[in-house]
Amino acid sequence: MKPLAVVFDMDGLMFNTEDIYWQVGAEVLQRRGLEFTKELCDAMMGRTARAAHEAMIEWHSLATTWEKLAQESSEVFISLLDGQLEPLPGLLDLLDVLDSAKVPKAIATSSSWQMTEPLLTRTGLQNRFDFILTSDDITHGKPDPEIYLKAAERFGINPGEMLVLEDSMAGCKAAVSSGAFAVAVPGEHSKEHDFGMASLVIPTLADPRLRAVLSVD
Repeated sequence: MKPLAVVFDMDGLMFNTEDIYWQVGAEVLQRRGLEFTKELCDAMMGRTARAAHEAMIEWHSLATTWEKLAQESSEVFISLLDGQLEPLPGLLDLLDVLDSAKVPKAIATSSSWQMTEPLLTRTGLQNRFDFILTSDDITHGKPDPEIYLKAAERFGINPGEMLVLEDSMAGCKAAVSSGAFAVAVPGEHSKEHDFGMASLVIPTLADPRLRAVLSVD
């Protein structure tokens, strides 16, 4: 069945922000004489700011709050955006194709609006989506399916009629748990995640198999 709507994760799926977040994690921990490892990165990826920073605090037994750590991370992140932020391969063409086919689309991200707005503004994509859901709109973050259930409700469709694009294991679990058709697009920082639950795994958003599933040219 042709999906009636498409939902995009954002970080690491639409933009190269996972590369930038790696620099953020490294900088925040380097200030404390600590190391940001691949294992910690995996534990944080796809989570809300609270869950991700609580993981960092627990990992290194940091004497701080997740709110203070998140604010520090946000400041480092914003400082790195200009000159580094880029859309990932296939994104802009896919948006054009979906527009032409009149397929509704949305963003459902674990990031807060504070972290989301600068990305969309800098890339001029803020008006390309029917709506945007962030961690500010939910109680339970990915891998809980709440954000994707809300997206289906906003579209006025059943979750099973929705295609979700994700780059993290937590995100894919959330999509599958909601009942959506989950397509995994692993990035450099998530390529070793387990995506066995996804209906399709592709290397980039430009993969022709995605357009075949969407039934668009």
